[in-house]
Amino acid sequence: MTKVTEHIQRAEGRALFSIEIIPPLKGQNINQLLDSIEPLMEFKPPFVDVTYHREEVIDKPQPNGMVKRIPVRKRPGTVGICARLIERFKIDAVPHVICGGFTQEETEDMLFDLHYLGIDNVLVLRGDPEKSAGVFRAKTGGHAYASDLIAQVKDMNCGVLLHEETEATPTNFCIGVAGYPEKHFEAANHDTDLAFLKKKVEAGAEYIVTQMFFDNQKYFSFVERCRAAGITVPIIPGLKPLATKKQLTVLPRIFHLDMPQELVQEAEKCATNDEVRQVGIQWGIRQCKELIEYGVPVLHFYTMGKSDNVMQIARGVF
Repeated sequence: MTKVTEHIQRAEGRALFSIEIIPPLKGQNINQLLDSIEPLMEFKPPFVDVTYHREEVIDKPQPNGMVKRIPVRKRPGTVGICARLIERFKIDAVPHVICGGFTQEETEDMLFDLHYLGIDNVLVLRGDPEKSAGVFRAKTGGHAYASDLIAQVKDMNCGVLLHEETEATPTNFCIGVAGYPEKHFEAANHDTDLAFLKKKVEAGAEYIVTQMFFDNQKYFSFVERCRAAGITVPIIPGLKPLATKKQLTVLPRIFHLDMPQELVQEAEKCATNDEVRQVGIQWGIRQCKELIEYGVPVLHFYTMGKSDNVMQIARGVF
């Protein structure tokens, strides 16, 4: 296995192509996901990210008329999907490792599973809050902050486990973290958000992947602020093509980002979502060409399990 940072170093300034995928809902066929991304292998992604999802609490009516609250993990399988990606496509897999919904012991066990599979890359995230809660709360015995989870991974890289008193065989994880060009929605301001990011890098993060954005100036400004703050690790831009008119309002609400007025106006002129999709593809091509000229290490696409528009963008860029 090759570390993400090693892939970037070996590229010698050439922008790489990578994607993020989401595990299918429990019970769905994994081959549908693998078949959907197979066409993107044309662009030789050196690694693929696989998201992890905490459990959700559902209300299930009981025969006695009462309602029972049941925790359900609707999208399991991250570790298994990573193994299948390696087997089928001969590429590196980058599983997300999250704080939300996991104890430190459960995290340690997952990291050992990855280690035994030869997976040496992880993207460490706090994760989303429970949908019913609205605010993030760590599971009892879990981590409340990504920086604490990074520290646990780094301990394992040094052969230090949670409870064992004897030294263990060190792991060799390359740690990535998330960054927010338009600020994490919970941060008071850009400066405090940057301070938290720097703390994650100082804890051991070796590269950053950004939240999606549609205005490259947001990314350029973010990189400049990171460098001024002493953050020197690679900063990978995260990208998602606009696909429907509804996303003009959904994406800003969910991901707390701004849509460029030019993109909004072009999309609003469209009579159908097929036309919006083409607008998104052309915008994505223009965006990617400008990012490559800027010198980004990787163009990282959030595919949401679909590849056709990402493929068209990649063909227009690589």
